[in-house]
Amino acid sequence: MIARAVGTASALAVALGAGMTPAMAAGNTAAKPAANGYSPDQADENTPWAPTNDEALLQKSISAKTLSAKTLAAGRKATSALQLTMPAPSGPYSVGMVGLHLVDKSRKDPYVAGSTSRELMVSVWYPAASTSGHYQAPWMPSLSGASFLASRGLSPQQVTLPTTAGHVLAPVKTSLGKLPVLLYSTGLHSDRAMGTALAQDMASRGYLVVTVDHTHDANEVQFPGNRVEVNKMPPGTHSSDTLKVRAADIKFVINQLSTLSKGGNPDAGKATLPSGLTKSVDMSRIGMFGWSLGGAAVATSMQLDSRIAAGANLDGQFFGTAPTKDLKRPFMLFSSGSHNRNNDASWRTMWSHLKGYKVDIKLKGAAHLSFSDNEWMVPQMARLLWMSQAQLQQQYGTIDPTRAVTVQSAYLAAFFGQELSNKHSTLLDGPSSKYPEISFVR
Repeated sequence: MIARAVGTASALAVALGAGMTPAMAAGNTAAKPAANGYSPDQADENTPWAPTNDEALLQKSISAKTLSAKTLAAGRKATSALQLTMPAPSGPYSVGMVGLHLVDKSRKDPYVAGSTSRELMVSVWYPAASTSGHYQAPWMPSLSGASFLASRGLSPQQVTLPTTAGHVLAPVKTSLGKLPVLLYSTGLHSDRAMGTALAQDMASRGYLVVTVDHTHDANEVQFPGNRVEVNKMPPGTHSSDTLKVRAADIKFVINQLSTLSKGGNPDAGKATLPSGLTKSVDMSRIGMFGWSLGGAAVATSMQLDSRIAAGANLDGQFFGTAPTKDLKRPFMLFSSGSHNRNNDASWRTMWSHLKGYKVDIKLKGAAHLSFSDNEWMVPQMARLLWMSQAQLQQQYGTIDPTRAVTVQSAYLAAFFGQELSNKHSTLLDGPSSKYPEISFVR
């Protein structure tokens, strides 16, 4: 089992929702401190870009009213459920998707005493040759989706989660040849679904994207047979230990992709695979990106596995030893408007140890949660969550949700296109009139 490292500050961060003052947690939006309440050199687990619990931050931003009888009564009176929608992919290709159940028999689950083998669920997104006859995958499966809503004081009777652009088991567009691979790791205690908008967008541009749920770290993971596994991480588990588990998960997933590329079926139940998938995995071009703690997991994973050729951290503080070790492969730091290496010591340290191509950009108007699917989802649910416009802007920034996804996708595509496919993009050379929200940290 992972060692516990419980401290007063850490416990308080969990209790309040990391990155928030007591007044903010109580819903007092006027209590927002200057510069988010953090000194320029502060870089610990209480910073808004490194929440101790990314999902706790979300729930506290919604405020205690979420679970009130008033909210539930409003839901009962609703004549129909609120149908959520998500931004459409911007690339030229239709998108296919398949979920895989992967079992690592070489490892026991570190979060469950006496556990058997480590189990993961992943989603594979890819450009599709055709989508006719293939239904669009839900944003989350029904049972885990109901759990996700319940954690916000909502139900499927009040909110219908969206369908994605991914058509289940659609054939892979093999005319594109072998596809560059991107792995995605999400925020602490959040679900792989939080990277869906970016994953399906990158797939529509010609990438094979694998979003990973880190079981018992994620709040809910639905496995075959309608089994849902929830967060079982011991309270106070240190972030550096969590990252070691995630890096091992990622290395295992890459191994399973290797099996897939050789014509094998890594799914534990030998589930049907999309036509052409085994021919489309390019093991020589692998990149990784992640949000928040998942962004930190990129660096840790790259240190563990040299097969990851390039990485991008979306607004996540680094932990552990990874930032203090030289990394000779390309890396992108991509932050919200108030975060960069000038006020995050872990980013400054990492920057000094990046010995390959490196770039540091920030997105004006974005907040920490803007790099997850919360960005487009929560504003749609604001009425049911009793969130004011001021609260939305405080937690999700002022950038338009669809625009946030568009800009993030454009720069991820520019970076990975350059580093995995030798397609230079002028977007990485400096400011662009097409994307004025992006500035370069020099």
